[in-house]
Amino acid sequence: TKVDFRAEWRQMFNETWRQERDFFYSSNMHGVDWSAVRSRYAPLVEAAQHRDDLNFILGEMVGELSSGHTYVGGGDYPAVERVRSGLLGAEFKAEGGLWRLSHILPGENWKDSGRSPLTEPGVSVAAGDYLLAVDGAPVTTATDPYALLEGKAGRTVALTFGKSPDIAKARSFLVKPIEDEIPLRYQEWVERNRARVDSLSGGRLGYLHIPDMGFEGLSEFVKRYYAQIDKQGLVIDVRYNGGGFVSQMIIERLRRVLGGMDAPRNATPETYPKAVFTGPLVCLINQYSASDGDIFPYMFRQYKLGPLVGRRTWGGVVGIRGYSPLVDGGYITRPEFGTYSADGKWVIENQGVSPDIEVDNLPEDILAGHDPQLEKGVQLLLDKLGPSPAGLPPRPASPER
Repeated sequence: TKVDFRAEWRQMFNETWRQERDFFYSSNMHGVDWSAVRSRYAPLVEAAQHRDDLNFILGEMVGELSSGHTYVGGGDYPAVERVRSGLLGAEFKAEGGLWRLSHILPGENWKDSGRSPLTEPGVSVAAGDYLLAVDGAPVTTATDPYALLEGKAGRTVALTFGKSPDIAKARSFLVKPIEDEIPLRYQEWVERNRARVDSLSGGRLGYLHIPDMGFEGLSEFVKRYYAQIDKQGLVIDVRYNGGGFVSQMIIERLRRVLGGMDAPRNATPETYPKAVFTGPLVCLINQYSASDGDIFPYMFRQYKLGPLVGRRTWGGVVGIRGYSPLVDGGYITRPEFGTYSADGKWVIENQGVSPDIEVDNLPEDILAGHDPQLEKGVQLLLDKLGPSPAGLPPRPASPER
């Protein structure tokens, strides 16, 4: 297809300007003279030499609105073929000219996105083992072991491991490397936090992290909240929350109030409504709690569910409903939904949600194995519980009728 790129760029510039004019949540455009903005930026399109230039111009133009969720991106670019390097869900250290396993990420092998290759059935390796060969090619510290896994993500490879450097005593295993270790590292971080809360509280407190307010976040909440419903207190962590749209569903569950109990004869009494958590809560936040991850702690405080601990959140809550396509496959967003309080005041946008107790996680603390924000949350809950926490009401004596 023959394309007049300059004509396309003009059209996309005008389309972006019109989309914001017609759909931005505030009709006064935050007090910006939107016609003047168009006149100021339009000449720059004529000077653009590349699609990246157009994205930069569009980003600067919509940035005049001083609003969150003003995104631009994509476009007609040459296709770049990416090499899918294989990863093993493990860490190595150099020792004696060889690579030795120092850590294996445990993973969650019952789902494909959580698969940790070196923990699958039939693969008998452990931290301390030497990686001696990949598909028969010897591995030493003269070679990056991942160089031998280039292009092998999702493909079966033979890895030779030994308890000693002697390859004659080593064993080979068929392994399918993965393309992305982030899910494994995330789950290990969450489990480490849960174990730390459990240890610090002597098993009295539970912990859950909500990574976003979308599918993954709701899945994590369901997986961990109901499994810890019998804990005496709960740390809810929305640090690094990427936002989404399900905070209402989670807040609704946390707000459930005990109305009564159902008492079977041969089983544990159940709450009415089901899954009521009656213990104290604390919410951890930081500067990366964003969008619906801003709204969640704001509503957590509004409903008096517990204190907020950490750092002030990101502060971007003018919401969007997906991405609006441009003619060449690029996209823009239109911030359409502002947030205001029950008493009629604009809130959160460009200021975030401040914690009740400010605690920073400094790099030296993290490197030393501490999480001051998490530890403060645990302390607050234990102080709230005291030595004899209130639990569910006991079953009364059997009635006579």
